[in-house]
Amino acid sequence: MSQRVQFSSVFIAIFMGTALIIGALLLNQQRPTLDVNQPNGSFVKATGKCATCHRRETSAVVAQYEQSQHAVKGVSCLDCHKPVGTQEKVDHKGFMIAKSLTSNNCAECHKTEVDQFLRSRHAAPSWGAVSGAKDFTAEQIAFAETYHKGTVNRPPNKLAMLEGGAAIKKGCASCHDIGKPNSDGSIGRCTQCHSRHGASVALARQPETCGQCHMGPDHSQLEIFNESKHGVIFRSQKRSMNLSKAPKELTTKDMSVPTCATCHMSGLEGLKVTHDTTERLSWFLFAADSTKRPGFERAQVEMKETCKKCHTTKPIDRFYKEAEEVLVSTNEKVEKAKAIIDGLRKDGLLTPEPFDEPIEFLYFDYWHYYGRTAKHGAFMGGADFVQWHGNYELLKMLTEMEHMAAEIRRAGKHK
Repeated sequence: MSQRVQFSSVFIAIFMGTALIIGALLLNQQRPTLDVNQPNGSFVKATGKCATCHRRETSAVVAQYEQSQHAVKGVSCLDCHKPVGTQEKVDHKGFMIAKSLTSNNCAECHKTEVDQFLRSRHAAPSWGAVSGAKDFTAEQIAFAETYHKGTVNRPPNKLAMLEGGAAIKKGCASCHDIGKPNSDGSIGRCTQCHSRHGASVALARQPETCGQCHMGPDHSQLEIFNESKHGVIFRSQKRSMNLSKAPKELTTKDMSVPTCATCHMSGLEGLKVTHDTTERLSWFLFAADSTKRPGFERAQVEMKETCKKCHTTKPIDRFYKEAEEVLVSTNEKVEKAKAIIDGLRKDGLLTPEPFDEPIEFLYFDYWHYYGRTAKHGAFMGGADFVQWHGNYELLKMLTEMEHMAAEIRRAGKHK
């Protein structure tokens, strides 16, 4: 009798253990898997001398290439690394390759996209904002000034110069060299957004890719997007999206929620694709006094066409109207702060040199940080950035500037 009980207990234990294992396996099948597959779902085994050597020395480079659309379409290492035009050549283990790749290499296959990029503020105006005109040829300056007057034909950035070369090299230049001139006469590198060996469309559509540069107190676009309804829904539905879909074939089924690239570049369901990120912008939001951009009406129509993939005309028009009201009121506040500085300078109470007196830094923060933030928040759906990171700071800092200016005037009167 005891043996039967013992046998029954063992049998029950084995049965229960087996059931638990099977149940765990079934449950695990229902759980969402990690994103271990590449966005485009492709994998091509790289062969040849380049792959054989680099698989030993820089294996991640080969792995990235193998999962790229370049690999799928048979674009080889030498197709991208071969010298183009006047590029400096180097002998790399028996292969003559370009010493440094530029946008000219990408233009061999993607000329339209590179031409559009060159018309954008991502190109020469980006580097000009730091270093001015000194690194550009006369032809490059003339071309850039045709599209963005005053953005390249200018002196080096005074504030950057004061911060020093080391800060520029590891700070400003890390973002602004997207438009740095190259020795072969080209501008910039496409790999800033698409990465080097992955050459990924999906990567360029990620908000974080834009956020490598478009973040922080002076242009909080990434933080604003993350707070916005667009950002919240994108994060919750990202796994169901096809971020690798070819730009001209992209539909709302692939991406039903927009990222930065959707609004500023993508050709969603027949809309025009562009690598000129300024085409759909209607206001100079980054300026102290924001004015309408050239082609204001066309740009606003094109951006609204993108909005219409989700929204009807009435709420879109209301959104723009309310955003522009924030822009106008912010301009008025910045003008009051500017009048304080101009008045002090006119009365000889400030030196002509910028950034040598505390109140000048306060004014710079006023428009460059908080004024911009309020306007960007209004146009991107970030309520907290319109309010607490924008208008509250503007109110507080204007009071500080008024008190500081009064102290400066009292001190000047005693002198």
